[in-house]
Amino acid sequence: MATVSDRSPPTTAAIAIATAIIAGLGGFFLGQASSLGVVGGGKKSADGKPAEDSSDEEDDEEEDTEDGKQTLGDFSNVNEECKLVLVVRTDLGMTKGWWTLLSKNSQEFFNTPHTGKIAAQCGHATLACYKKLLKSTDPAQARLLQQWERYGQAKVALQVKSEDELEMLQAQAMSLGICAHIIHDAGRTQIASGSATVLGVGPAPKSKIDQVSGHLKLL
Repeated sequence: MATVSDRSPPTTAAIAIATAIIAGLGGFFLGQASSLGVVGGGKKSADGKPAEDSSDEEDDEEEDTEDGKQTLGDFSNVNEECKLVLVVRTDLGMTKGWWTLLSKNSQEFFNTPHTGKIAAQCGHATLACYKKLLKSTDPAQARLLQQWERYGQAKVALQVKSEDELEMLQAQAMSLGICAHIIHDAGRTQIASGSATVLGVGPAPKSKIDQVSGHLKLL
């Protein structure tokens, strides 16, 4: 019987063929793993096509630090509907669209509404107010959140025309012990970096919120 030592070494051609086979199999399995998302290769959509990267359109916000010192009031024993209001600045052009359309009636061009920016900023404000009450060590704030959730987490979008109005409303809300948080845009899209975009007020009892924003118009 021939031993290992008796066998002749593999030829160069054999080594090349073996290497090609191994490389081919490795590439095949790597491709399968990438398509399944096991390794890098980009996100896949439901139909298997590469998903679009939306990182350039992400709408981040910068945290407001001054309202972190606010003393919140105890409204947990107030037996009425609670709500959160989102006060949006209309002077920043967040309602203007990226495209223009031809009006069928007047034959004039007009801007299409572009509400995605407003929605994102309102989302930031809602989450910021919720997190502020959630992180509070005061049990009264946890009860206030529960009361807001019990009434359906009511949210109302209102409008102002300047940053000064936002700051004035924030100061008024804070003086009443109501959570008030101004969102500042990170400037990754059409708004200048640091711009105050939306003020979140609440959640708090409806009667208290109306003392701050009852005179404002709906967005």
